[in-house]
Amino acid sequence: MSRSPQSSRRLVIAAVMASMAMVAIEATIVSTAMPQIVAQLGDLHLYSWVFSSFLLTQTAMTVVFGKLADLYGRKPIVLAGIAIFLLGSVLAGFAWSMPAMIAFRLIQGVGAGAIQPVTLTIVGDLYPARERGKVQGYLASVWAISAVVGPMVGGFIIHNISWAWIFWMNVPIGLASAAGFIAFLRESERHARPSIDFGGAALFMAAIAALMMALTFAGDDELARASLAGGVFVLCVLLFVWQERRAAEPMISFALWSRRPIAACNGATLLSGMILMGATTFLPMYVQGVLHRSPVIAGLSLTMMMVGWPVGATLAAKSFHRIGLRRILVGGSAFVPLGAVLLLFLSPGGSPLVAAFGSLVMGFGMGTSSVGSLVLIQEIVRMDERGSATASNLFSRNLGSTLGATLFGAVLNFGLSHAKDAVAVTSDQLKALLQNQAASLVNSDMTRMVLHESLHLTFVSIFAISIFMVLLLTLVPAIHLGADRKMPNEALAPIED
Repeated sequence: MSRSPQSSRRLVIAAVMASMAMVAIEATIVSTAMPQIVAQLGDLHLYSWVFSSFLLTQTAMTVVFGKLADLYGRKPIVLAGIAIFLLGSVLAGFAWSMPAMIAFRLIQGVGAGAIQPVTLTIVGDLYPARERGKVQGYLASVWAISAVVGPMVGGFIIHNISWAWIFWMNVPIGLASAAGFIAFLRESERHARPSIDFGGAALFMAAIAALMMALTFAGDDELARASLAGGVFVLCVLLFVWQERRAAEPMISFALWSRRPIAACNGATLLSGMILMGATTFLPMYVQGVLHRSPVIAGLSLTMMMVGWPVGATLAAKSFHRIGLRRILVGGSAFVPLGAVLLLFLSPGGSPLVAAFGSLVMGFGMGTSSVGSLVLIQEIVRMDERGSATASNLFSRNLGSTLGATLFGAVLNFGLSHAKDAVAVTSDQLKALLQNQAASLVNSDMTRMVLHESLHLTFVSIFAISIFMVLLLTLVPAIHLGADRKMPNEALAPIED
């Protein structure tokens, strides 16, 4: 898309920030409210599916909507995404059961799958690379503000209004954003008609859904169902690879992904997405259920990760020309396991400050590595590959979040059913614990200990994955950016070379 001179860049960026705020606030406000929502709706074993369902459709639709934006223009696609997201938000507020909530979160995820990539594309269309760093700082502030405001607003809504307003509050934000795009974004007419790999998108969704089911069944010790779902996953992956090799414009370019820096950065981004989702999903549950703190305290503990992220991203954006991109990537990512190890020291009698500081350090590391990865991927490819390369990084993060929510949910369920020196804990006991009613239960201390052991197992998994994330980034070769930058052969060669 060529930028039209009639587009008011500042007002369009304001609309971009408003639409991004709806998606960004999901990371904290929904996570903070979910213990109360699941306590009312029941079906605790479906807890992680509320997050997985959203991320499943968001991940699968990201590349599809990116291609649709090339076909029909950015404006109609981002408006369609906002409309779909608001529809899902309104319906989620009326959810009467966990399956209904999961279905409506699927709709929300479709909308987010349009909003996230298209708004980033709009920014790229409106601003040249030399100006984009400052704009990225504004966009990073959206996540920081959402992280601070989300838990406080969520805590207020939970205690004073119906939890439905957690979702309904998106409506005025979305309408304001849509009005901004309608009034101020101007586009030139489109003539290109690229083909869209709907078959690849459908097979990918089927593969991820089967993997989610396999992990969930495995966590519940339903090995027969887990094996069946695993077989479906393998079949869908094989069909997906076959489809991508024959598609005119595949959803995933294997040639692009085979380049060593891109493969390493996208692999690390996938693991970062898993870590982020594991922390945002289960850290509030630990603070509320094990430490017996309020939803506001739980949300603020998580907020520190969302504060550390833009701080790390901003510092990385200002420093990689001086320090070097590889040093930023490897050194910054080392903060992730450093923060994750603090979560291993959480105990029932501990302080939520440990959780808050650990999430702050992890957020700083992930913000640093995320900006470094995106800059590297955009700079080592040709201009006609930049859109696909950027989409591959966003796809990796969303895929990691999807897998993380499911994997850590399976780890939690496994821990609940295999706790040491304890009998099985009933769903009613956990619901009471999450509602801070455990004092009325004779075995409340036992319930807390079982939840502590189960969540500790998820934190161990997060730490292990963070180590692999750092190791992947050590595979990135040294790359010098600038007008006269020279790319090493490793940057252009496939990973097998």
